[in-house]
Amino acid sequence: MAVPLLTKKIIKKRTAKFIRPQSDRRICVKQSWRRPKGIDSRVRRKFKGVTLMPNVGYGSDKKTRHYLPNGFKKFVVHNVAELEILMMHNRTYCAEIAHNVSTRKRKEIVERAAQLDVAVTNKSARLRSQEDE
Repeated sequence: MAVPLLTKKIIKKRTAKFIRPQSDRRICVKQSWRRPKGIDSRVRRKFKGVTLMPNVGYGSDKKTRHYLPNGFKKFVVHNVAELEILMMHNRTYCAEIAHNVSTRKRKEIVERAAQLDVAVTNKSARLRSQEDE
């Protein structure tokens, strides 16, 4: 298995989601973030003790941005030909098989990835518990 090139520790400034103000009080207001635009909004005016708003300061370190906890960046693969791209970049990128790939093609992709020494994040997905005899 390929060893990731990344040696720097991945540090997230904030792991909690930014939830939409008043989403806990009203059913019609979903949790997904929307910027408050009201003239009297306490959140928009940044009063002490209210919901925090996302801003550029919460961004990740440029060197570790988009890296997964396993130390690789994700690259979505639909077929074996797309997997060949990762041959020279197997220490930076890992393959992730797309959700709409069949079981037969998945097996081919996983076998080829093992030959190329490319890590696959979801290699055990959609495997049959017992092979057809």
